[in-house]
Amino acid sequence: MKKTLIITLLLPILLFSGLAFSGNPADSKISHSEWNALLNKFVNTDGMVDYSGLIKEKTKIQAYLEMLGQNMPDDSWTNNEKLTYWINAYNAFTVDLITRNYSLKSIMDIEKAWDIKFIQIGGKTYSLNEIEHEIIRKEFNEPRIHFALVCAAVSCPPLLNEAYKPEKLESQLQDQTVKFINNPDKNNIRENSAKVSQIFNWFKDDFTKEGTLQEYLNKYSKTKLDSNAKIEFMDYSWELNDQR
Repeated sequence: MKKTLIITLLLPILLFSGLAFSGNPADSKISHSEWNALLNKFVNTDGMVDYSGLIKEKTKIQAYLEMLGQNMPDDSWTNNEKLTYWINAYNAFTVDLITRNYSLKSIMDIEKAWDIKFIQIGGKTYSLNEIEHEIIRKEFNEPRIHFALVCAAVSCPPLLNEAYKPEKLESQLQDQTVKFINNPDKNNIRENSAKVSQIFNWFKDDFTKEGTLQEYLNKYSKTKLDSNAKIEFMDYSWELNDQR
């Protein structure tokens, strides 16, 4: 009788302790599987997006965004986990912004799209600009993020049709950078001259912290630029990266 009573009294305590010490899933790695599935289904290999299809999956998108909002990175996360989180968050909230304003021809049709405070994370409200410039660019010394973050435009780096993952982040960033720089629709590089994306103009400081722009491009370009090669910047198309 006494043993039964003791077990009965201890059971809730043990259960509570198990919950208390199991830890928040964000303490290790949150799951980006829902976002990964949506990207697999609605983004093609060229980075073009089926926004009409994504609109029909609104509940899944919102569930993923809410999960992000409730699991903001903290000091227990690794650097790769943090950067993966913020890249996926930026891209997912950008896609969400487009789907909530669809149908449109360009993200530029949304007034001050990057300054709208609509992103709920960790009890605070952010804009896309704040995530990119005040968090990602400020906290991570990683120029390759400019080929991972998307702005929903044709001239942007293509949206990867899979989620970024901590264990694959290095290879994913490397692949995206190499593909973008060597894509003739985005950049035209010759030995003596180059016409490159406006991204290299807008964020030149990020690319030239350790050398010249020519040197940075040569890390990834199949065609190597001369050190004194002339560099010009191409016009930027803000046409929506829509599959329609």
